[in-house]
Amino acid sequence: MENAVKISILLEIYGKLLTEKQFVLLDDYYNKDLSLSEIAENQKITRQAVRDNLKKGENKLFEYEEKLELMKKFEMQKSELEIILSEIKKVENCSNGDNSKKLKLIEQKLEKFSLI
Repeated sequence: MENAVKISILLEIYGKLLTEKQFVLLDDYYNKDLSLSEIAENQKITRQAVRDNLKKGENKLFEYEEKLELMKKFEMQKSELEIILSEIKKVENCSNGDNSKKLKLIEQKLEKFSLI
């Protein structure tokens, strides 16, 4: 996953844990695609101050993810859901006695998903 996309997702998950200024600067840079100069002008601070705050905010986001692993858990859940959906499609397309076996697999996947 591209770093900018990863930071944008982490900002969505952990953004409220940052200072308001860090959140605004990261949001402007990663979600609104503003340049350092544009952000500096809007915030009436130097480009260097923007860059420093961005780095501090990024580091905080990665620290939170390292400790809480919410994005990792979300990705695991997404992967499990894709498997479940795939199995459901197989069951829908199948009309023989094999359905009970496939339904059991779906049930197991759902149980695993609910534990995450």
